[in-house]
Amino acid sequence: MVTEPGPRVRPCGGMASAPPALAHTVPDPAQPDRPSSLRTLARLLGYLRPYRTLLGISLALAIASQVAALAVPALTGKLVDDALPQRDRDLLWTIVVLIALAGVAKAALMVGRRLLAGRLSLDVERDLRLETYAHMQRLDHAYYDTHQTGQLLSRANADVQVVRMFLGYGLIFMAQHVLTIVAVTALLVWTSPILSLASLVILPPIVWIAMQYSRRSHPVLRDVQQRIADVTTQAEENVVGVRVVKAFAQEDGETRRFAARAEAVFERQVDVARLRALYQPLLSFLPQLGMALILLAGGLLVIRGDLSRGGFFQFNLYLAMLIWPLRMIGMWIGMIQRAIASGERVFEVLDVRAAIADPARPVALPADGGGHVRMRGVSFGYDPDRPVLCDLDLEIAAGATVALVGRTGSGKSTLAALLPRFYDPQAGTIEIDGVDVRDLRLRTLRGAIGLVGEDAFLFSASVRDNIAFGRPDATDAEVIEASRLAQAHEFIDALPDGYETRVGERGLTLSGGQRQRISIARAILLDPRVLVLDDATASVDASTEARIKQGLQTLMEGRTTIVIAHRLSTVSLADEVVVLENGRVAARGTADELSESSGVFHEIWRHGRVEVPEPAAALAPEKTR
Repeated sequence: MVTEPGPRVRPCGGMASAPPALAHTVPDPAQPDRPSSLRTLARLLGYLRPYRTLLGISLALAIASQVAALAVPALTGKLVDDALPQRDRDLLWTIVVLIALAGVAKAALMVGRRLLAGRLSLDVERDLRLETYAHMQRLDHAYYDTHQTGQLLSRANADVQVVRMFLGYGLIFMAQHVLTIVAVTALLVWTSPILSLASLVILPPIVWIAMQYSRRSHPVLRDVQQRIADVTTQAEENVVGVRVVKAFAQEDGETRRFAARAEAVFERQVDVARLRALYQPLLSFLPQLGMALILLAGGLLVIRGDLSRGGFFQFNLYLAMLIWPLRMIGMWIGMIQRAIASGERVFEVLDVRAAIADPARPVALPADGGGHVRMRGVSFGYDPDRPVLCDLDLEIAAGATVALVGRTGSGKSTLAALLPRFYDPQAGTIEIDGVDVRDLRLRTLRGAIGLVGEDAFLFSASVRDNIAFGRPDATDAEVIEASRLAQAHEFIDALPDGYETRVGERGLTLSGGQRQRISIARAILLDPRVLVLDDATASVDASTEARIKQGLQTLMEGRTTIVIAHRLSTVSLADEVVVLENGRVAARGTADELSESSGVFHEIWRHGRVEVPEPAAALAPEKTR
């Protein structure tokens, strides 16, 4: 008999027996522990480290192309001051040829720089995307319980692309333009110190406006990326759930929901456009204003004889080279802020540390172990304040077949999720063949457990690849044998391309029963020590279930099997039945014993006997859709 919980123990079981619904977790921009923009930028630049040589060559080509461009104003000044006044045709032709060669050299260098920059950007994008994807594969189930798929997809795709454009292209262009500004400023001072001082008048307002633009644009651009992720989430949910949407005729409602999220993106993009409309024209106008002032001051110097005409031409050509880089300041700032905003969103995922990971000193499972399972004092809740399992003790002998039954919310599926360490209990230990599951490598542990759930997920691949997912090296004969045991071979063989037939996304080109049998074949092929069937025959008719049970009985012979049952036909597979109630073992015994001694099982038994399938429907052959 199970002891009732004391007054200090929180109630167990009930509605908290499943992971919480997906929550929209939007990072708070005012969060105090958010990394600074400079730290995020430095971290992004770290992704260039493996490509230092490629980056160095790109920068060298950028510098060389600008050197070629800087030679043109000097040659033009010499042409005006020397070739034209002296009417020297040879000098004229020499200078013109040199200017043309400088143009050709600049173009060739720019082609090389763009090719290398493109390769660099794609390398960085590949590395960052692979790192993000690999990290997502390592994250816990609990993380995915509270984060939307669309949000994660947006960070792994859209945000990574923004970072790629900055690191691969933007950074090189910025470096080139900074070099241009520094070199041209030095040449301006060398050409005419007086005019150079006059040109510095416009720099303070340009710097101040650029800083204001940066300060105001960063939070807006980050919010834009977040809202784009919201749109991605909405689209992903509706594509995956299109059958539910159509079944309930909610196309118009979902379109309105999508329109609301798209409108939110539109509004923030309008805010971005307003900022650009305000600041970028100012950042473009000030250099033009400076040019006008320089033309006035330079003209007066030429009239007074303090500056030659060639020097005036040369100065203005150099000054014209500054106009474009100065006008691009606004775009640089926007690109940097977008990259930082996207980098922060990507790093928010990469900085999550998986609580469930391989131990520092893993232990091996005994080679001769038969799948003995022991749970001692196990307590767990998806929300720690609402426990699902409370101080649960359960032992299953090696090779035994045990059915777990209980009302909805009693903790059956939760118990099955703890065994392969999808979650760790808040208290207690779980052992397989005498080894704590937390002392095993996750690959070893999960390779020893075959799990077949009610929702059979298939990948958009061939039927064979789906069956061999846990054992890619399996032979065709092994795949076919597993399919026969799962009663799947006949319908697979009848498919257009047999085992090479590609199923649609999530296997939706197959019926629910067909997907379930492929899922069972996948677990059979794994040949696990412990087999967990979580209502695995719920999607098949009675006739198919009877055939699958024959195959499963062969498979379960000598193998520890946990059957999570919701109908009596499944309970008959088990040697023993364990009744869960309020997160604890309420009773244990054979089905006949419990039907008389356990009120909970008697209720299940009574209702289960009422659920008699219609003979015609039960025996009807399943058709391939």
